[in-house]
Amino acid sequence: MSTRLFVSGALINGAEIELSGDQSRYLAKVLRARAGDALRVFNGDGPEWPARVHSIGKNRVILKLGDSVDANTESPLKIHLVQGVSRGERMDFVVQKATELGVKRITPVLTEYGVVKLAGDRAEKRREHWQKVAASACEQSGRTRLPLIDAPMPLKNFFGDKPASVDAELILAPGAAKPLAGIPVPQTKVCILIGPEGGFSDIEYDDAGAAGFTAVSLGPRILRTESAAPAALAVLQSLWGDLR
Repeated sequence: MSTRLFVSGALINGAEIELSGDQSRYLAKVLRARAGDALRVFNGDGPEWPARVHSIGKNRVILKLGDSVDANTESPLKIHLVQGVSRGERMDFVVQKATELGVKRITPVLTEYGVVKLAGDRAEKRREHWQKVAASACEQSGRTRLPLIDAPMPLKNFFGDKPASVDAELILAPGAAKPLAGIPVPQTKVCILIGPEGGFSDIEYDDAGAAGFTAVSLGPRILRTESAAPAALAVLQSLWGDLR
């Protein structure tokens, strides 16, 4: 069994941990795990632990942990994706692929042309959902650190409180004169801003420029929002990250 599972909470070498709910049902019913089967678990903090199924009950599975191992699956390029929130599966797809491509942080932003409106409890529920999508993508891709996913916020709020220590601040803009691959080589940190289905308004592009963002393009074709993020991240990782 080559299964990897994200487990919240502290993990200690040699400890026994109990899985319940969806995870226990997944192991017992879907994978038909048996006592002695091997798998790997991680909690998002960095290492991963080899584990074996110790016992399987009606509604729980007990795992026995081995000693932690450093996975070394994180990119040296720290990418912060600021993504205009799009509808349903499109946003899930962006979170999934951004996680697989090694993004360090995702900030969902609400924009003028965006069709999704989120606030209060609904916004928090969407963030929790995206965290689960990211955890599943980490399980599949071999990552052991989950990206930080912020609560959705208006784009103007992000501009007013954006991180200061960034080597390159970029906004994708169809027709921009500067290609993404033409930016100066960043040392460690890049922030890239990508619009939702309807793109950004002229005012939002102006606000981004005033906030220090440089407009860049991905070539002569206009990509859908769910295509633009993976494409841009792959370019960044290929040029300066761990896909070189």
